[in-house]
Amino acid sequence: MKTFGGPALFLDRSDINTDEIIPAKYLTEITKEALKPYILEDLKLAGFDPKGETLKQARVIVSRANFGCGSSREHAPWVFEVNGINTVIAQSFARIFRQNMFNCGMLAIELPQADLERLFSLAGNDDARICIDIEAQSLALDAGGKTEEFVFQLSPFDKALVMAGGWVDYADRNY
Repeated sequence: MKTFGGPALFLDRSDINTDEIIPAKYLTEITKEALKPYILEDLKLAGFDPKGETLKQARVIVSRANFGCGSSREHAPWVFEVNGINTVIAQSFARIFRQNMFNCGMLAIELPQADLERLFSLAGNDDARICIDIEAQSLALDAGGKTEEFVFQLSPFDKALVMAGGWVDYADRNY
């Protein structure tokens, strides 16, 4: 099973769409790996550099509401996967993006707005790390010498997909 958690990148905006996650002009690539350099290339957000070290080191993305809206494409989770990011935390997700994350064996964690506000207020610097315990359905943010824990919910099926490594591995084991 994958390890979840690590350095976190905080993207303080709602409605980050799939065209910002991976621009449509790269959808002709024939391997996931070919998508790697284009992650979040078109995301316009004050202080964010898609070629910066913070993104290169990130293993978790924390954002606001309606993450992954726009076109339905598996390429959006794939570009995270090939860049070592296997968890996105947000208040809500576009339905297809969310399911594509689970189908790829990745986590799409929904937290209430108050919990997200707390995460953003604690994170304040570039050394924020998030540890995730899938079994306990909890995550801990470690930032600025402080640690705080949050709980999240996963449906039994979504949890099974993640634990199996994604839909294909789940189907191989169960059908």
